[in-house]
Amino acid sequence: MSYVDRKYRRSPKSTPLLPSKRVADGDGEFHQVGSFDVDGASFSGAVFNLSTTIVGAGIMALPETLKQLGMVPGLIFIVLAAMLTEKSVEIILRFSKASKATSYSGLACDAFGSAGRTLLQFCIVINNVGTLVVYMIIIGDVLSGSTSDGVHHSGVMEEWFGQYWWTRRSFVLLLTTLFVFAPLISFKRVDSLRYTSALSVALAVVFVVITAGIAIIKLINGSIGIPRLMPKLVDQASFWRLFTVVPVLVTAYICHHNVHPIENELKDSAQMKSIVRTSITLCTSVYLATSFFGFLLFGDQTMDDILSNFDGSLGIPYGLLLNDVVRVSYVVHLMLVFPIVFFSLRLNVDGLVFHHAIPIVYDNRRFFSITATLISFIFVGANCVPSIWDAFQFTGATATVSVGYIFPAAIALRDTHGIATKNDRLVSWVMILLAVSSSSVAICSDIYSSFISSRGVDT
Repeated sequence: MSYVDRKYRRSPKSTPLLPSKRVADGDGEFHQVGSFDVDGASFSGAVFNLSTTIVGAGIMALPETLKQLGMVPGLIFIVLAAMLTEKSVEIILRFSKASKATSYSGLACDAFGSAGRTLLQFCIVINNVGTLVVYMIIIGDVLSGSTSDGVHHSGVMEEWFGQYWWTRRSFVLLLTTLFVFAPLISFKRVDSLRYTSALSVALAVVFVVITAGIAIIKLINGSIGIPRLMPKLVDQASFWRLFTVVPVLVTAYICHHNVHPIENELKDSAQMKSIVRTSITLCTSVYLATSFFGFLLFGDQTMDDILSNFDGSLGIPYGLLLNDVVRVSYVVHLMLVFPIVFFSLRLNVDGLVFHHAIPIVYDNRRFFSITATLISFIFVGANCVPSIWDAFQFTGATATVSVGYIFPAAIALRDTHGIATKNDRLVSWVMILLAVSSSSVAICSDIYSSFISSRGVDT
């Protein structure tokens, strides 16, 4: 019996004789119950849900990765990041089976005790809150516009209808929260989101197809050339800047917090390894195509968020229409990713605050109270602190790499059940060294850039 299962927990007042399903309690552990008369999740539904967890806002930052590293090293690093992610998830699944843990936090508790569980849950909460606030900020920027350095960038609704009170950022985000997010985050099973997840993945593919089409047209008519194949190193700062792409790559593939919730709803949990491989392969294909054609299209003018490159003329017929299609489809994509990330956020917040309580799905008051509190906090953050994107560059280099690399590697090195192989230990040390070194450099680089910017403003 694993450490996390040693405590007795209260059961629901009644357990009807229905097909049993596993639901999460306050610790994020899943237990057999009989109150859900539903079939298990399908292979395709699980693939779409895990793929949607992976393909979030990170897809738009990957062309910038190629700008920093060059075309060839950039594409290679995307593939290597996919391989490391698959290995880290495989470690989580294999060690969870050995410890009989049914959640990521339960596995951390088995390896490092309650302190490890709490630290992991805290990292997941920080990562997911930051991710969801950024999603909402991007949605507001695209639909209602944004202003930076005194320059206003018009949103889609402003361009279509003009500036009115109902096209303002706060009102648009309020409507989005009430009529899009609220219904989607009210589901108690992650498999209930399989259709919206499938649509989300399809919209990411639409973005790839449009970007590829524009790039090929402009390549044929000679308006763009072959992009830079290798990194451009002009000084020491440009060399250290190469390391800042690692947190971006880790963020682009982060899905570890939703692996167990998806696995525990499957008809056959033995399929999970194939589901992970299929999802990562699908997402890597989308990432490679997006990065290649995005960098091919915009070259050294590629911005940190490639969506910003679709704010002006593309130099082709129907360019403005394509700009709007790209931006609107991406906003809808983010709206559909939002509930998947929110699902694991709610579970881990519940685990931190009510870690000895009955499963949250049995307590409607607790379920909706936590849901309302979290969505309200995210809404306020997106409206009142739009510059929070800069702050979450630091969380991406700390909480995200901890969830994606450091915890899986540390669990394998801890090896409480004696199942780690030499390859596990070698890959684990690589993940830890890569995560710690790149995160340290990224944080120092961000601090240095902020310091230089502040000095520039002062002078």
